[in-house]
Amino acid sequence: MTQSFLLFLFIFIGSGIALCFFRMIKGPTAVDRAMALDTVTTVTTALLVILGFIFKRYIYLDVALVYAVLMFIGSVAIARFLEKGI
Repeated sequence: MTQSFLLFLFIFIGSGIALCFFRMIKGPTAVDRAMALDTVTTVTTALLVILGFIFKRYIYLDVALVYAVLMFIGSVAIARFLEKGI
């Protein structure tokens, strides 16, 4: 991969994370904030996979998998909490 493509990729991913953090802070409802958090975790997981591919360190793939599973469980817990309104 060329350096300019990687730079574009990291800028694109970084701007996506920044926009999701903005939605988490500014979101008018709790559901918007929960969706922004879920999107941030998805983009971060993709970033870990890309870093593992670039550095040829496959431990990043394992970390991304564990991170995705834990955040899925967290998203389900948040959804259940929002559904019951406790």
